Amino acid sequence: MVYLNFTDLSEETQNRLLENSKEDVKRKFGDSIRKYVNKNHTCFETMIEEEAMRNLYSYTYVFNP
Repeated sequence: MVYLNFTDLSEETQNRLLENSKEDVKRKFGDSIRKYVNKNHTCFETMIEEEAMRNLYSYTYVFNP
């Protein structure tokens, strides 16, 4: 679960959530993504960024007033 202040959805908070999601994706799927990148000659960081954006939708958010 991700706990957020309802009044604090600043760009800094959004960037922090994206960075946390990137680390989560690297931990869970890093090896698989590296294999895909090597096979298809794509950019690892781009793939991580795209998967991190998708991963944000899998989180459960709790907004505190």
